Amino acid sequence: MSFLKGTKLYSIFTGTCPVCHQEAMYKKSNPYRLGAIYNMHERCSHCHTKYKIEPSFFYGAMYVSYGVGVAFAVAAFIISYYFIGTSLMTSFYAIMGTLVVFMPVIMRLSRNIWINFFLHYDETKVKSASHNE
Repeated sequence: MSFLKGTKLYSIFTGTCPVCHQEAMYKKSNPYRLGAIYNMHERCSHCHTKYKIEPSFFYGAMYVSYGVGVAFAVAAFIISYYFIGTSLMTSFYAIMGTLVVFMPVIMRLSRNIWINFFLHYDETKVKSASHNE
């Protein structure tokens, strides 16, 4: 994944700070620890970027979550119906199972995408943060 470093995709898929890509935004890296799924650090320890830009900032991630959920559902349908050859009802069950199983991943991905709409990678912050240490 290091070949993507410096891009929004790196931050989205790894859950790292969107500005410096040096620290994980989440306190627990495993999204399946449901009690801690939303527990984020307040700031990046390297570049001091504040993750929650304003109160209720991550409510916008709900809209992104819808799109990400639809993408997972379409992928589940295509795989089950066209590649495996199941019936429509079995494909429906595959879609439901996929959405339930991947719900924590979808929630985290949605937050990562949302914050990357507003914060951008800044190489100068990476360098200045490493000089301050």
